[in-house]
Amino acid sequence: MTSPRIRWAGAAFGALLLSATAACGGSGSGTSGGSGEKVTLTYRLWDDQQKVGFEKVAAAFQKSHPNIGVTIELLPYDQYWTKMTADAVAGTAPDVFWMTASQFPEFVTKGILADLSPLKLDTSIYNKNVVDSYTYQGKLYGVPKDWGIVGLLYNKDAFKKAGVEMPDKLNWAPDGSGTFLELARKLTVDAAGKHPDESGFDAGKVKQWGFASWNHYQTQWMNWINSNGGKLIDKPFGQYVFNDDASVQALQWGVDLVNKYHVSPPATQTNPPTGKVTPMFERGEVAMFPANNALLPFVTPESNFEIGVAAMPEGPAGRSVNINGLSEAVYSKSKHPKEAQELAAFLASPEAQKIMGDAGYVFPAISSLDQGYVDYWKNTKKLDVSPFLEEAQGQTYNLPVVTGFTGFEPKMNQIFNDMYLGKVTPKAAADQAVQEGNASIK
Repeated sequence: MTSPRIRWAGAAFGALLLSATAACGGSGSGTSGGSGEKVTLTYRLWDDQQKVGFEKVAAAFQKSHPNIGVTIELLPYDQYWTKMTADAVAGTAPDVFWMTASQFPEFVTKGILADLSPLKLDTSIYNKNVVDSYTYQGKLYGVPKDWGIVGLLYNKDAFKKAGVEMPDKLNWAPDGSGTFLELARKLTVDAAGKHPDESGFDAGKVKQWGFASWNHYQTQWMNWINSNGGKLIDKPFGQYVFNDDASVQALQWGVDLVNKYHVSPPATQTNPPTGKVTPMFERGEVAMFPANNALLPFVTPESNFEIGVAAMPEGPAGRSVNINGLSEAVYSKSKHPKEAQELAAFLASPEAQKIMGDAGYVFPAISSLDQGYVDYWKNTKKLDVSPFLEEAQGQTYNLPVVTGFTGFEPKMNQIFNDMYLGKVTPKAAADQAVQEGNASIK
């Protein structure tokens, strides 16, 4: 899944990665040796909480592979990709490391990732979204690790105070009809206790917002687009197409929640890279907050109210929610390719994934183990996370798997920042973003 906090990846990849294939050497990790000698692999990740779980996984691996040591290397997410790029260029990347769908195209097309087809994994046991995200030219270049999905976190205390309940199903439409907007209005209250549909409501003095609509593609506007029948790309490694009518209507809806219906904080407070939305929810200033389940270990300790989880609202085309999973990638120039692939295979095994799922770190990529994650949160945190799992069994989509995304991302963010601020129309924003996005595809 994605990074634990809602963050924005850096863009300094393209130029460096162009030279990566010319880099010589191999992984600088570990102690090389002849047959029978112990080999030490470097395994890189970015989540300090998951690191605790992976220490147990590494211990289990080393028990069955006594001649292979594992050094777990933790890097903060904001440094992870810059370091990965530099190491790939220098020929010193870690043997095994976490890979995201958005970064995958750059790394795989530059020959940095090893083909993992020789592992002959039964891909049918894994979440299909994750398998598809790391398949290139019919071959698997990342073994499925986990998956995360966007759901609706909500403040149960705020619901009780407003005298409303979360319905079993929410829906929306670009024209403002549906149960979702109605609920968001009831949960939006200004300093005088008035709601947006009441005379005298002051959008400049809101005490609590019903919803957080903001420029975050994974949890926000990409979901609106797909739920309205639009498309992000025409095919994997293809072209952006989200400037059609259905997509533009969905973008307008996201902006209208802020600037027309006044149920969401203004973009001046939420536009990236401020990252203010999560703490606003934690402080009780936002009643409903769309977030990936990966955020739960960070949000729940910071919130002094009871959190609930609900499925995302259904649009005119039904509910379509982003699934974003991670994979375990192997460096193509590892000095210990055989041992690195053995580690990757173990990380993809039921034994390893059950450790992580049952401890509530992630939804395992192995579908049959998902219930362990749900049970952990129910039994230890008294939180019902089953709506995440229910969503995953419905209509889902992947983040755009195209080359050039890391360079395009900051441009896209700026375009949509201006859209949420009302400086450009959704149509103009979509046209510009699609044009610049397709120009970035290599």
